[in-house]
Amino acid sequence: MTAALDLPDLLGLVAAGDRSALRSLYERQSSRLFGIANAILRDRDVAADAVQEVFLRVARRAGQFDRGRGSAEAWLAGITRHAALDILRARGRELPTDDPALGDEAVSPEAEARLIATAEGRRLRDCLAALEPKNRFGIILAFVHGLSHPQIAERLGTPLGTTKSWIRRGLLALKECLS
Repeated sequence: MTAALDLPDLLGLVAAGDRSALRSLYERQSSRLFGIANAILRDRDVAADAVQEVFLRVARRAGQFDRGRGSAEAWLAGITRHAALDILRARGRELPTDDPALGDEAVSPEAEARLIATAEGRRLRDCLAALEPKNRFGIILAFVHGLSHPQIAERLGTPLGTTKSWIRRGLLALKECLS
C-alpha cells in the first residue's frame, strides 16, 4: 500500500509511527540522499552513516514536514545536508569542492551526473547556468559541497553579508526559474 503513496503522505504515516512507511521512504530516497551525503563528505562509508542518521532524524521529525513550505524531496535533502555537515564539523576538517575555478579537483561526479541525466536535473542545470556566476558559485558551494556561509565567503574572498546576499538572490532566481 505504501508504494503507491506520494512522499508527503509517506512522511505523514512515518509521523504516525508507521514503520512500513519509513521502510518505503528509505527504499525510494536512500540512493538520492546517499548521493547528496557523498558529495559533501567525499567518503562512501561515512556517507552511508550519514544516511542512517538521516532516517533516524526523519523517524523522529516527520511530523515537522509541512508541504506548504516546500517539497518532501527538498526537506529530506536539507536533513541530509545538515547531517553531513554535522559529521564534517565533528571531524573538524573541510573537504575540497569539485569546482576547478576554485583550484580544487573533482572527486566523485557520479551524483551530479545522475541528477543531470534526469529531466529535472536538466532543468536545474539550465536554471543554474542562467544565474550570475557569483550567485551560482555560492549556491553550489553551499548546497552541493556543504560549505557554510563563512567558508564560502572566505573561499570567494567576499564579506559574509555579501556572500549571504548573493546566495539568497540566487536562490530566489532559481526558484523563479524552476516554477
